[in-house]
Amino acid sequence: MRPAQSPPHIVTLILSTALAVLSLNMFLPSLANMAVDFETDYAVVNLSIAGYIAVSGVLQIIMGPLSDRYGRRPILLASLGIFVVASIGCALAQSIWVFLGFRLLQGAVVAGQVLSRAVIRDMHSANEAASKLGYVSMAMALAPMLGPMLGGALEMLFGWRASFVLYTALGSGVLILLWVDLGETNTSPSETMGQQFRTYPELFASRRFWGYSLCAAFSVGAFYAFITGAPLVAAAWFDLNPSQLGLGIGIITMGFMAGNFVTGLIAARTKLISMVLVGRVVATVGPLGGLILFLMGYGNVWVFFISAIFIGFGNGLTLANATAGLMSVRPHLAGSASGLSGAMTSGLGAILTTVNGALVSPENAPYMVLGLMMAASFLGLVAALYVAWVDKIDPLADAI
Repeated sequence: MRPAQSPPHIVTLILSTALAVLSLNMFLPSLANMAVDFETDYAVVNLSIAGYIAVSGVLQIIMGPLSDRYGRRPILLASLGIFVVASIGCALAQSIWVFLGFRLLQGAVVAGQVLSRAVIRDMHSANEAASKLGYVSMAMALAPMLGPMLGGALEMLFGWRASFVLYTALGSGVLILLWVDLGETNTSPSETMGQQFRTYPELFASRRFWGYSLCAAFSVGAFYAFITGAPLVAAAWFDLNPSQLGLGIGIITMGFMAGNFVTGLIAARTKLISMVLVGRVVATVGPLGGLILFLMGYGNVWVFFISAIFIGFGNGLTLANATAGLMSVRPHLAGSASGLSGAMTSGLGAILTTVNGALVSPENAPYMVLGLMMAASFLGLVAALYVAWVDKIDPLADAI
């Protein structure tokens, strides 16, 4: 076992982040069959996504400050323990409401994503953190790409509960790894929670923090619009089976990995906001082009999913840099900044999944989903332009 103060290996952070991402989407291809099994409406089962995102958003607000006060290690270990218990509950649930209750508890695993970012910022400067985050995101991006494909295969072979059995096994493995490898990296914790909260006005007063956070939130919001709308598009317009749908949902990650690879290569020597701006332009152009082609009558399955690849590549250029930027405004509040930003992202994701459920129908599915993806990406671009404007008029404020 490694010393308690020894920083973790990068692989440990990758796996804890990947599990948090995997917990969102692996069972997406099973939603329709879950509704049949539980004898309920698809909209009720879809709460396992929207509700999960909302709860994980609230938890991030709590976990970030707790990790600044008590350290990254104890909060991560406790969160993974809750996730394992909740996964067992989901696998055994016989009622939709019991299932949803345990599913919401699974949201605790979001600590793996939020606090892994804070750990990286604890150990590196802003630009170096962006580069490391790019590589971490590239590696862990296999989770959302392979997750739906794996979930679709498990659904066809063993039924939807198999995904939650696998969550239990993976969560247990990551928990053991964190116990052995994760040393504490928060070397300057607050003495009391009250003392910590008194420093928050420094963070809230930063225009760069809000600009970067909104940029990240809307960037991920475009992804949420895609993953929650794609199942209906695939079923109503293209007649894809669960395995094919899983491949289609996962394909966005090919672009995300490529964008993160570029980030990892050049972020250490490139301005954060420059990378973010390029990413936002790419992510806006993709769904805009797809929507235009559908409106012109040239839409098909390839147009729909290739538009999503643009979202993925743009997000790969954006998220690591925006995250490094928002955590670097006040480095001693990196956990709180990461948690608050993550909560904003989750809250927006919950809103978009709800909007998807209300607006997307079998008749308008590809048009509405592409439109929501484009709108979210464009608002992320607006937020990035705001940060660039702040850099221009006040380059010394919150200098990173």
